[in-house]
Amino acid sequence: MERAFVNRTEAGRLLAEKLAKYSNRNDVVVLGLPRGGVPVAYEVAKLLNAPLDVFIVRKLGVPGFEELAAGAIASGGVRVLNEDVMRAIPYATEAIEAVTAKETAELQRREQIYREGRPAPELREKIVILVDDGLATGATMRAAVKALRHQGAAKIVVAVPVGPPDTCQELAQKADEAICLSTPPFFQAVGQYYEDFSQTSDDDVRELLARAAQEISREK
Repeated sequence: MERAFVNRTEAGRLLAEKLAKYSNRNDVVVLGLPRGGVPVAYEVAKLLNAPLDVFIVRKLGVPGFEELAAGAIASGGVRVLNEDVMRAIPYATEAIEAVTAKETAELQRREQIYREGRPAPELREKIVILVDDGLATGATMRAAVKALRHQGAAKIVVAVPVGPPDTCQELAQKADEAICLSTPPFFQAVGQYYEDFSQTSDDDVRELLARAAQEISREK
């Protein structure tokens, strides 16, 4: 399947069809990587009748070389460090502690904005379906998978509409299962596989999470 998705809504519905075996189970949680992964995850959660939440990952950039990631932090207070990069940085520990403090504050700010006071879901012993609107390098998704392992998820399923073949294969080894609907060999950027790839705002994320929470409470 090499055609473009109409938008994230269509991509989520198509992805949900491939995840049908996880529908109507009380041990499944769907997590979207904000912001663009949340509209996709919303459709997946709705069709699986599963709770939806966000899983936020923040890169820990090396001071002065911010594009170089020394690690990442994720929802739930988990930090993953790249030891090779850490060894190469002078005063690495002090530098990364400062960056961690700054990124933790931003992560917590986003969680408060998105959840509007709702508690974070319990992920221990759950089947977690981790959704984004696509993969490029896969660095954020790898950090998310590692963080979920720390949190004791029973099974981690990575689910994305599109990604390069090698990145999808690598994540299939890191996670317990990986679903990539489309793996074009000459992949350049996620946006080229969507007719509408308009930016998802914080307000969009907040609204989708609130709507999903209402739908789940109505079901109960």
